[in-house]
Amino acid sequence: MDRLRKPFFIVSLVCLLLAVLIEVGAPVLLPTQAPDRQTLQAAIREEGAEDDVDINEVLQVQQENPPTPGLSIPYLALLDALLLLTLALMGASLLIPERVHGRLQGLVTLIGAIVALLAGLVMLFAAIGLLLLMVGLFTAVPFGTIAYLAVWGFFNRGGAAGTLGLLMLLKVVAAVCLVLAHQRFLQNKGLVLLILTSLLANAIVSLLHGLVPIVLVSITDALGAIIVSVLALIWAVVLLIGALVSIVKVLRLKRQASA
Repeated sequence: MDRLRKPFFIVSLVCLLLAVLIEVGAPVLLPTQAPDRQTLQAAIREEGAEDDVDINEVLQVQQENPPTPGLSIPYLALLDALLLLTLALMGASLLIPERVHGRLQGLVTLIGAIVALLAGLVMLFAAIGLLLLMVGLFTAVPFGTIAYLAVWGFFNRGGAAGTLGLLMLLKVVAAVCLVLAHQRFLQNKGLVLLILTSLLANAIVSLLHGLVPIVLVSITDALGAIIVSVLALIWAVVLLIGALVSIVKVLRLKRQASA
């Protein structure tokens, strides 16, 4: 029972790697097709904007500006990449001598946390900017609403739901395999909280996608991207602090050994 069951651990890593790859490739995997005239008319009627929005103008703007895919699923990659990095470093201890691994772990975690912190800040401000733009356009009847409907008014909710379901399945399988690999992983509170955060972020994005009518999903999707980036930033800071503490400890031990 004290030995690490390597096959389960490898399956856990592979599942997380697949999840990150799917998240990164989501804009390609989830194309947003331009809706036809009937779908547009139904959406405009549902919003009660028949008198303010001209269907022909929406179609014209649509031809010049293709519909845009969502943000929140690709943003999940930042949070899950931190989880994958944490597990990969744990797996590296199986291949690298303990003395070398102790020094390498802090340094790699520090670099990964800094990259995630910088990327997370850029992504956060980008999502906030996009959210403000979409809300501003949607409420600026009629011309702003026309532009919003043409570019963001028809989110690929079905494809996103299927992708989020697959991601949740991969993450749950990864978590179960991790416990099967060794029960002591449950004693690592930081790892458990990071996994739960990843699952929570996935659930929040799914909830926000299904909470509103189709024409507003792009707005709630941007809100989900903001929430995910904030969670990723929090964990990047936590890992950064942990890496600095680890590096300081290694340096102190090195000084004591040389004294």
